[in-house]
Amino acid sequence: MAASFQHGDVRVWPVSTGPLQENAVLVAGAQNQGFLIDPGDDAARLLDVVRDSGVTVQGILLTHAHFDHIGAVQPLREALNVPVWLHPSDRALYDLGAASAARWNLPFVQPSAPDHDITQDQVFQAGDLSLTARELPGHAPGHVVFLGGGFVVAGDTLFMGGIGRTDLPGGNHLQLITGIATELLSLPDDTVVYPGHGPRTTIGRERQTNPFLT
Repeated sequence: MAASFQHGDVRVWPVSTGPLQENAVLVAGAQNQGFLIDPGDDAARLLDVVRDSGVTVQGILLTHAHFDHIGAVQPLREALNVPVWLHPSDRALYDLGAASAARWNLPFVQPSAPDHDITQDQVFQAGDLSLTARELPGHAPGHVVFLGGGFVVAGDTLFMGGIGRTDLPGGNHLQLITGIATELLSLPDDTVVYPGHGPRTTIGRERQTNPFLT
């Protein structure tokens, strides 16, 4: 069973998937209802995590649509019978998933279209769990982060000691740095960051030590 972390009544399970070690994140409240965020690969293993946790997944939320974050979307949406949410500005990247994975010679199941758009400040509710979407482009045009109580699922915006790449199509370094300052560094120092790759960190640690932010 994947390790989980507690934030009040909310539990968070980060699961590293695929050859690019992308972090999928399962989040659930006290009523054991929740969301699966960025299922990038290893669909069978993620399904095992969901079943072992006992969480009823209400939907798949995507921080952005680079192929390493969406590779398990189709099998999981079918297995769990849930809708998929994506910011509309990342739809072009989503549709290019298979072509992008092919450049790395990686197997990939192209997911069918997302079911719903994500908008700024949209609140996602599953039982007593609330997550709020905040737009944070720069790594990808439609990148969003999901804020919970005491934590943020940050996708490929902020990492321990790093930030998301901005040299990919649709990237914008100034936009990313501005967004991190506005949407993430405005959070309390003890806010835990669950990034799209690598270990979890905190806003305070990155504010003080991240070379891209200091």
